[in-house]
Amino acid sequence: MLSRGDSPVLVVGAGVGGLAAAIHLAAAGRPVLVLERAAAPGGRIRRLHPGGLAVDAGPAVLTLLPVFQALFAAGGARLEDHLMLRPLAVLGRHIWPDGQQLDLLADRRAAEDAIGDFAGPAAARGFRDFMARATRCHDALEAPFLTAQRPGMLALGALAGKLGTSPFGTLWDALGRDFDNPRLRQVFGRMAAYVGSSPLLAPATLMLVAHVEMSGLHGIEGGMGRLAEALAAVAVAQGVEIRHGATVAELLVQGGRIAGLRLADDTRIAARRVVLAADAASLAAGHFGAAAAKAVPRLPAARRSFSAFGWAMAGRAEGPDLPRQTVFHPADPVAEYAALARGQMPEVPTVTLWAQARHDPAPAPDGAPGGAEPLMTLVAAPARADARPADPAPVEAASLAAMARAGVTLRRDAVLAVTPRDYEAEAPGSGGALYGQAVHGWQSIFSRPAARTALPGLYLAGGTTHPGAGLAMAALSGRLAAQAVMGDRG
Repeated sequence: MLSRGDSPVLVVGAGVGGLAAAIHLAAAGRPVLVLERAAAPGGRIRRLHPGGLAVDAGPAVLTLLPVFQALFAAGGARLEDHLMLRPLAVLGRHIWPDGQQLDLLADRRAAEDAIGDFAGPAAARGFRDFMARATRCHDALEAPFLTAQRPGMLALGALAGKLGTSPFGTLWDALGRDFDNPRLRQVFGRMAAYVGSSPLLAPATLMLVAHVEMSGLHGIEGGMGRLAEALAAVAVAQGVEIRHGATVAELLVQGGRIAGLRLADDTRIAARRVVLAADAASLAAGHFGAAAAKAVPRLPAARRSFSAFGWAMAGRAEGPDLPRQTVFHPADPVAEYAALARGQMPEVPTVTLWAQARHDPAPAPDGAPGGAEPLMTLVAAPARADARPADPAPVEAASLAAMARAGVTLRRDAVLAVTPRDYEAEAPGSGGALYGQAVHGWQSIFSRPAARTALPGLYLAGGTTHPGAGLAMAALSGRLAAQAVMGDRG
């Protein structure tokens, strides 16, 4: 039998969701022990080191800055004292095979002018109308959805009048209301890809992502890993103990509720409250023990979000001066997303290049050894093993060709590839899905696992749980998990 005593709340995983939960719990006076299998905090914020150069291989920018300012404040700290942020003037450069390009700018008036130059006055008006609807959508859903333990469906019905379109329709159809130009529809359809989903199937409510993006994207000086390091420091200052190299092998259950956990070295730690800040699919698949597996339902393979092929590189991007993010679009986005939804690789994929040392359009920096800069390219892939290629080489060749057509060539001094199988190895049972459940269909936003599970004493946090994928959503999930822990008795 495990001794229950006055045990701490255990948090499994030192990603943003886990660290957020720990900070909120500690601020409320709860003893907290964080168990992290890796040697450093971060979770999905991961670094690879091709040729010894640090490259962010996870989230590349910070969104919803007020969420993180509030999180640091909850821990008695100021974000600005821990991180140096670099706001991005260019949210992304979009390039098509025929050479046409559009820089999507952070300043709304400047973005409207750029879109007008790109596609005419009607397109500029469409952008203005679309952004007004996206803002109304965000404001209407923030309280009843983003910050609620269980989102309420009643909010969707009220949205119909505010959006001028049905929130039960698709994002692709909603974009068609404002954008006659198919390439602008393609640009803003990328909002669904940010959460591993297809705009052909995603609900119209995902237009709120446009408001989030236009509210500001920030790079972090020194890389995204600095965010995890700073949050860990705030947690420790609040009295949280973080134990690295601690792999959780099993969640222990007694009397129908959580009783603690067992580490890979067979150490057992008793607890009546455990926050699992790991992929919910791994829990459901039994990778934290059979006794806890039914705490959440299993996610069918067809409902998984996209995975990705990625290449972290030390080298240089040669060609036109590039911003931090450049997106190389195929001519036919419908064919691409339809293939991915079928579990197949598209013949011509969208390629995203992150030149991580750049913020505004600029030439490659010369400060690194040999003039190398950190680069990351990503291509969406299905999180299903039935059709995706085992060999990343053809996808890599297609990516390089897409960039070369736009006049961008890569000098690659050192390269590390990441495949869907690598992501699956990090989160067994996920199929390599990067964002948990795909946001396909209006009901999908209500069916992500919530903070409370069916197993008393076990709570969830992280980007595969409610309210959704992304660093800011993971931070909110940690707050919701902490609130659930503090609101339950027994």
